[in-house]
Amino acid sequence: MKTARLIYNPTSGREEMRRRLADILDRLDQGGIEATTHATTGEGDATAAAADAVNRGYDLIIAAGGDGTLNEVVNGMAEKPNLPPLGVLPLGTTNDFARAMGIPKHWEESCDLIIQQQSRLIDLGKANDRYFINIAGGGTLTELTYEVPSRLKTMMGQLAYYLKGIEKMASLSPTELVIRASGQELIHDEFMLFLIANTNSVGGFEKLAPDARIDDGLFDVIALKKCNLAELIRLVTLALRGEHLQDKKVVYFRTNEMEVTSPGHVQLNLDGELGGTLPGHFRILPQHLRIFAQNT
Repeated sequence: MKTARLIYNPTSGREEMRRRLADILDRLDQGGIEATTHATTGEGDATAAAADAVNRGYDLIIAAGGDGTLNEVVNGMAEKPNLPPLGVLPLGTTNDFARAMGIPKHWEESCDLIIQQQSRLIDLGKANDRYFINIAGGGTLTELTYEVPSRLKTMMGQLAYYLKGIEKMASLSPTELVIRASGQELIHDEFMLFLIANTNSVGGFEKLAPDARIDDGLFDVIALKKCNLAELIRLVTLALRGEHLQDKKVVYFRTNEMEVTSPGHVQLNLDGELGGTLPGHFRILPQHLRIFAQNT
């Protein structure tokens, strides 16, 4: 019998985790995994719980919730030696990481994936002194992800993000950024956003970084130059088809390390959560964490 620490956000995914907890524990137990639980109570709690779980020697850790809960758990694990593998029960609003990794959204199937013990090594990103598993970014268009109240996300799901996006469109403004990357010329321009992708699934768009791979030791970097609303709508249409990377308004390159600075105040977004402010130093940690997921 393997031991697991199940760290879950009771408010994620319209509170589905709260309703399904007994069923999940029973399914894991039937599969040979004895799990104890920790319900998160606020910001940073999942990070502390994950660090404690590693220290206590659990055979595996399971993060149940959305991308924000997963980000906190990863931050609690990342700097520990002898990391146990991590399972994911995607019960949040967008579940970008789970989508990219082919982790089923239905709790029964995602539990079975953990029970089967099929895993793979993945890269992690580090932004200053914090970690991210899927995406880092900044600029006006990234701010809506952490401006949506958690209660609204619980009630309305991904529609809450769209409503917030419509609200912000009237006040879109570019941000002056200086981007330096290994092997790249300095880029100094006005941008609507920059994204540093570790997977191909970002903000519900599965083709925003179509060539990103989570185990190749590289970030896929996308930056959108200053544009008006009509141009933005055109680019969103292209992005839905994965045809935006060659557009003149888009800067795209791959790197394992980079720096972004700005003369203004720019907040960082890490896996959909507030991650401090610029300046930012970003580097990749190749194949740093083992995840229960389908091998590809």
